[in-house]
Amino acid sequence: MRIDKYALKAESSLTIFEFISEGPNGNIRKLIHFQETNEPGVYNLAFGDKKAGSAEIDDLAISNNGDSEKVLATVISALYAFFDRYPDAFVYATGSTRARTRLYRMSISRFYDEMKTDFYLFGQTTNAFHEFEVGQEYSGFLAQRKFA
Repeated sequence: MRIDKYALKAESSLTIFEFISEGPNGNIRKLIHFQETNEPGVYNLAFGDKKAGSAEIDDLAISNNGDSEKVLATVISALYAFFDRYPDAFVYATGSTRARTRLYRMSISRFYDEMKTDFYLFGQTTNAFHEFEVGQEYSGFLAQRKFA
């Protein structure tokens, strides 16, 4: 994606990333955490504002900092770094609310042509995954990096 992104700080395992969103509501610390799930090789992508004084994520906070495209590009940048370290992994993501899941779907749809060159993308309906299709409703998303 050819969109400006924020500088990322990552811990050594490349499963936790931090960056600062800059906008009219100030500088807001953001966290991205790729969390292992009970399913081998599948990681959950947790994302949101960093809670003050802790390493926890507030995934319900609404920043309204006017930089959602730049934030999305930064999350995608972390996804590339994560897959470079864990090339066989799958990453699952869903919003903390239906509105956020819809926002994620709209963002994926907007950049789908670029994303599908580097990722296998799937949408979740009930408990099944299908190849992602623009315009379809999904409750979650699954990605795997394509390597030549």
